[in-house]
Amino acid sequence: MTKVFKNITLFLVAASLLVSCEAYNNSNKTQRGAVIGAAGGAILGAILGNNVGSGGNSELGAVIGTAVGGGAGVIIGNRMDKAKAAAEQVANAKAEVLEGQNGVKYVKVTFDSGILFATGNSQLSPSAKSSLSKFAKEVLVPNSDMDVSIMGYTDNAGWRNSTAEESKAKNQQLSLQRAESVSSFLQSKGAKYTQIREVKGYGEEFPVADNNTAAGKRDNRRVEVYLYASQQMIQNAEAQAK
Repeated sequence: MTKVFKNITLFLVAASLLVSCEAYNNSNKTQRGAVIGAAGGAILGAILGNNVGSGGNSELGAVIGTAVGGGAGVIIGNRMDKAKAAAEQVANAKAEVLEGQNGVKYVKVTFDSGILFATGNSQLSPSAKSSLSKFAKEVLVPNSDMDVSIMGYTDNAGWRNSTAEESKAKNQQLSLQRAESVSSFLQSKGAKYTQIREVKGYGEEFPVADNNTAAGKRDNRRVEVYLYASQQMIQNAEAQAK
C-alpha cells in the first residue's frame, strides 16, 4: 500500500529540475524522464503541478524550498556525502548526491529492476535480497533520521494478449508492487516503518532513456530510493550549527 505520511518533512529536489509547467507540458516523455529520473515523480508533482502523479499526492511538496540555514545545510550535506559513500559499497546500487533548490543535498540510489526481479515478477531475487540487506544495514539504519521515498518504474514493453492501455496499467501495477517489495524487505532488515515516507509505482511513465533500444529499456526498468533530510534532522542540524 502506498504510504504518504501527513507529518510533513522536507524533500530536497535538484535545482536543475525547477522547470516551468509550460516547459514541462511542451516536452516529450523522454525529456520529462530526464527530469523525473533526477528526483522522483511523486515529489516533483508538487513542483510541476498535476503533471506528475496524482494532484494531491505530495504533502511533501508543501515544504519544498523551505529555507535551511547555511551552517545546517553544510552539516546535512556532510551526512548525505557519507550516506552516498556507504551506498556505493552496495552491489548493484548506483548512488548520487544531488542538490536541492535551496542548496541542500540529498541522495538518490538507483537499483536496476532487471537485477532485483525476474521479468514480469515482483519477488526479490536472492542477489537482490543480499544487496538490499546491506543497504538497509549500512545505509538506512545508521541514518534513521533521514526520510526515504521509493519509486518504481518499468519500460514500455507490452504484455501478451493485452491492449496497449491494459499493458500500461499492468506495468504501473508491477512497478508499484516492486517498489512495495523493496520497501517491505528494507523494513524487515531494520529500516523504520516511519522512515519510509512514500512508496510509488509509475510504470512506463517518465523514462530516463529511449525505449526503442534494449539498453534504453534496461535503464528505464528501475527502482529509485531517495534519502533526504527529515524535519528532525533539520532541527538537529540547525541546533548544532548555532
